[in-house]
Amino acid sequence: MTLLRCLLITAACAVVASTPATAQISFTTAIDLALKNSPRVQAAQAEVDKAHAVLSETKDVYIPTFSVGSGLGYTYGFPFGAPSLFNITIQSLLFDESQKNYVRAARAGVEAANHNLNDIRQQIMEDAATSYISLDADIERIQASSEESGFAAELTKIVQQRLDAGQDTKIDLTRAKLTAANLRLRKMQLEDDASNQREHLAHLTDLPADGLTTVHASIPPFEPFDSTPPKDTVLPASIQSAYSIAQSRLQTAFGDSRKMHRPQIGLGVQYSRLASFNNYQDYYRPGSFTNYNNLQVGLQFTLPLLDYSRNARARESMAEARRSLHEADRARNQFLEGRRKESNTIGELQARTEIAGLERELALNQIDIVRVQLTKGSPGNQPVTPKDEQNARIQERARYLDFLDADLQLRQTEINLLRSNGQLENWLKSASQLPTPVASKSE
Repeated sequence: MTLLRCLLITAACAVVASTPATAQISFTTAIDLALKNSPRVQAAQAEVDKAHAVLSETKDVYIPTFSVGSGLGYTYGFPFGAPSLFNITIQSLLFDESQKNYVRAARAGVEAANHNLNDIRQQIMEDAATSYISLDADIERIQASSEESGFAAELTKIVQQRLDAGQDTKIDLTRAKLTAANLRLRKMQLEDDASNQREHLAHLTDLPADGLTTVHASIPPFEPFDSTPPKDTVLPASIQSAYSIAQSRLQTAFGDSRKMHRPQIGLGVQYSRLASFNNYQDYYRPGSFTNYNNLQVGLQFTLPLLDYSRNARARESMAEARRSLHEADRARNQFLEGRRKESNTIGELQARTEIAGLERELALNQIDIVRVQLTKGSPGNQPVTPKDEQNARIQERARYLDFLDADLQLRQTEINLLRSNGQLENWLKSASQLPTPVASKSE
């Protein structure tokens, strides 16, 4: 009994080891992991942090700077400086009309960085969602293609038997083999596409690609889609970012143009404790060099009157701002035209999917008719053979695959249009309300 038990355990372990590991991941988890592990999102977040730092830098020029130093040293001969044990320096900008524009430019830069971060998040979410539903559709299409190939293989056997019985010709057999070969090729193409989608989804989620599979029930349902573009112009984050960049450059140009003929006022305070062991007393009136404390407080006024380089820089900044604004307008017009085309495409894809579904329904009805005729005979006394049944099954699977192809194309276009209309994130949030497991792993 002990030997038999060991053999059973060994056999069970071998079966488990030979079974490929599968990792099942839900739709919501795939989106979350893609956002969490995306280098593009992390880089965009760093740009946001940088923009906040630039904004702080433009505002902090009004906050006094505080520094401590020392000019300690030995002197010989007439002193040209004042060696100090230590000195404290405070400096601050009090007034600069251009600085207000630079602060506004920095604020617009923060808005642009946030819009860019939101746009990249939307791109990653769209990419992950499209890859997920493509992989899910590939899994279903591979199963349907496998069944179709099985029917084609059975058809080839039937035609071979009929050829042996003198009921079919070699051309019929060649046609059956050709059909089976084409279906095998399509199945291989679907498997290659599924492998590519699985690999891409693995890169997005930072999960191993081997055995990665989907949870069909975790995909949120697609509501009936209105192909009419919204009346309110909802611009995507990328276009809003472009306009924010243009506004930032425009404010910078205003600031550069106001550098001339406008005063700039700064505050300076310095306290020094002079050294007492140098030879200052040898060169000053006896008894006058007794106070080693030195304090300087003053305002610095600057009024630029003539500076051709600053004028040229202001013109350059304004030209760059105008170019950015025109590019933002061009991107907006292209987006609106593209959204209109996508809206029209949605209607066509919906009609194509409906047609494919009806054709598949007809194919299913044809299978039922063939089955009835096989058992009860045909009304016109025309014999119905198992060959006809296999052909009907192949046609039904072919129509089903056409339906899956049209449905996938429709879903991909709907996801893209949801992003264009600013509704993608709301649709993705609806997936978290579905009662599906977040993720599971089995071997």
